Amino acid sequence: MGFWPNLEREAPEYDSDIPRKTGLPRFWEVLSRDFWDVFRAGFLALLGCVPFMVGTAFAVTSHVLLFAPIAGLAGGAAAGPELCGLADTVLRGLRDEPGFWWHIYRRAWKRSAKDALLPGALGGALLSTQVLLLFHAGALGLNVAMGAGLIAGLLLVLAVSLYLWPQLALMELPFPQLLKNSALLFLGQLPRSAAALAVLACYLGLMLRFFSLTVTLLPFVNLWVPALPALFLIYPGINANFQIEEKLKEKWFALSIDRPPIWAACQLILYCINKENALIKPCCTMVYAMQLILSFIRWVFNSAASVSF
Repeated sequence: MGFWPNLEREAPEYDSDIPRKTGLPRFWEVLSRDFWDVFRAGFLALLGCVPFMVGTAFAVTSHVLLFAPIAGLAGGAAAGPELCGLADTVLRGLRDEPGFWWHIYRRAWKRSAKDALLPGALGGALLSTQVLLLFHAGALGLNVAMGAGLIAGLLLVLAVSLYLWPQLALMELPFPQLLKNSALLFLGQLPRSAAALAVLACYLGLMLRFFSLTVTLLPFVNLWVPALPALFLIYPGINANFQIEEKLKEKWFALSIDRPPIWAACQLILYCINKENALIKPCCTMVYAMQLILSFIRWVFNSAASVSF
């Protein structure tokens, strides 16, 4: 494992009967195990944000207010699916879900691409406009109260995005419902939400304040640096409210029951013994082979029975 790339990550090697670590040990466990998955998802998210960053930088340097919302709309819509993919990757790591990263990422991207366009476009337009106004606050003659209002608006956009992208990665809901859930979740675990918001705000503030220096570090820190600790902080509340892991277990059992009896029995036995064991992958491969053989035999018998003489 460690920090070296692993394109086909196997199931995590831990005993499901042992409680998960908490705090910094748990954060380090997830970081060291899933670093390359999160890094690649963060890098793709950064690439998705390039149109937004270029458009916003052009609007700021050209001093044209109209360019900011236009660039934000187009750039935010382009960045939305990648941000959902990053959230999905981090959430899967936090719930110890094994799998091949690229196949899972691509499936999550396709599933949420359409729904992420509107939130990305609206959030991008707001964020780009607020950034331009902050950079030209002196030229526009904005007082302290107005500047504080702009900063509060930036924090509001970041606060909503904390819970918006994870929801889009997990479920399909109307946009107004996503906004309502984001507000309720943020207030429901306010200390954790405030800490996660501070992580995003500090990252964005440092990037904007020292842009000439930090732009060279972007390919390395990309978006995984703020996303992983922020989602690590708020994941307990998301899991408690939506019961993600419990629903996934129920879905797994439902899929097993829908299979042929022998296949379902073997899968359930393996699940009850230790579903997270490192040997689960080859065992499941053997079970799938058995299923294929049994299905072929059944097809032969059904075909023979349907022949009329």
